[in-house]
Amino acid sequence: MKNIILVVDDDKTNLTRAQKILLPFYRIAACNSGVAALKYLENNRPDLILLDINMPEMDGFEVMEQLQKSEETKAIPVIFLTADDTAETEVKCFQVGAIDFVTKPFVPDILLSRVGKTMELEQYRHNLENMVKEQAEKITEDARRISELQESVIVGMANLIESRDGSTGKHVKNTQMYVRMIANELYQRKLFPAELTPEYIENLCKAAPLHDVGKIKVADSILQKPGKLTPEEFDAMKLHTTYSRKIIQTIIGDVEDEYYVRIVEDIAMYHHERWDGTGYPTGLAGDSIPLAARIMAVADVFDALYEERCYKPPIRPIERIMQIMSEGRGTQFDPTVIDVFMEMLPKLKEVLGIEG
Repeated sequence: MKNIILVVDDDKTNLTRAQKILLPFYRIAACNSGVAALKYLENNRPDLILLDINMPEMDGFEVMEQLQKSEETKAIPVIFLTADDTAETEVKCFQVGAIDFVTKPFVPDILLSRVGKTMELEQYRHNLENMVKEQAEKITEDARRISELQESVIVGMANLIESRDGSTGKHVKNTQMYVRMIANELYQRKLFPAELTPEYIENLCKAAPLHDVGKIKVADSILQKPGKLTPEEFDAMKLHTTYSRKIIQTIIGDVEDEYYVRIVEDIAMYHHERWDGTGYPTGLAGDSIPLAARIMAVADVFDALYEERCYKPPIRPIERIMQIMSEGRGTQFDPTVIDVFMEMLPKLKEVLGIEG
């Protein structure tokens, strides 16, 4: 299909001559004023505009100024038509955004050559833009697939580690779900606005499955012990937090975004810290405990109480769990986080399929 060229000139003779020269090769639309041209462009998109400079009411530079205000019309290439071939006019044509200019009266071969070269350049530009767009989309899709693969590997590894203490893999999935629910609720309530952004929440949820990755270095005899751990065994268990940080630095420290790695490390290292400073491994207290770890602590404890473990049966009903956890307000848990979690009981019942 032939390209469409809009010719704008107040001189009927010039319009007729331009049409005669161009019609064998292009489809032509003609307007005899700048106002009429802008009206035409409200509903039409030509491939090129030939625009006269000296016109009554609105000259070519004024028309060009209007074209530059819209992204759609700004993208249309413009060749100015002028009888003034001074260097000053030529410079101004290019300054306002024209691709080229043609002096009048038209020389057919020159007009066809300038129009042809412009159309050719525009085609190259469109092809390049499409190529860049396709490559960008491919890169984005490849990055998405790699991210999904990485997440699958991470979750799979976390499930494998959890299975060593008799879990079925539900703990990884469940805690990730609870972390997302808590973080979204805090975000909706505009709590911790300096940290809790949508990007932070996505990284937090992506990081959650790795919170206990250090358990891979804890002995089976401790992980699978059905009864209470001895003080020595508990000390060995507590080391999984520092093990986690070292493992995370080794497996993703050099290949993942530094912002994400920091959140993973915060969760894994500090989710057993307590608000009152009596937790482990470092005895952090209050706001010095990273927010990611404070959120993870609530999700982790809730799932540990709700699900069966090798050392304990599940606690029921859910209201009993919420009562137990509320007793840790200001001692084990961040008061703000636990308060919001307590108010999430209806939502928790809904996702867990609990009636009443």
